[in-house]
Amino acid sequence: MKDKLIKIVNKMIENNKTISTMESCTGGGLANIITNIKGASKILHFSAVTYSNEYKIKMGVSKKVIDEYSVYSLETAREMAKAISKFSKSNLGIGITGKLGVKDTNNSFGDDNTVYACIYNADENKYNDLVVKVNSKDRKDDKKEVLEDIVDFLNEYV
Repeated sequence: MKDKLIKIVNKMIENNKTISTMESCTGGGLANIITNIKGASKILHFSAVTYSNEYKIKMGVSKKVIDEYSVYSLETAREMAKAISKFSKSNLGIGITGKLGVKDTNNSFGDDNTVYACIYNADENKYNDLVVKVNSKDRKDDKKEVLEDIVDFLNEYV
């Protein structure tokens, strides 16, 4: 995964592009692994971990979208990606939300063990969606799998 991240960071530097993330279930994991790469400070504008609906909404996610589709949905991931891109004035925004084997009493619907991610391209006003199904009993392993899939997806995209 490190080689792919190096390629992503270098290509974004070369193309003078920036990225920001709004993460929920990955807990800032994507921002963390990006910052492990030399030169990441040239591309990573901002990262937010919005674990609660309240803070997703404060960061610009539509409450109506959360209420209609669930916080665990592609629609919410799209809102997160666009909101963080807009907030940080980044070329790319990535939104990640999902359930990793835990019942959420505050959000009763949405598929278990499913993570929704979106790369929003502000330059093209385009959404690129990814759904990752996990089945591990270990939350740490699930996060690692999700992050690997998102890095693969981002690598293809940039």
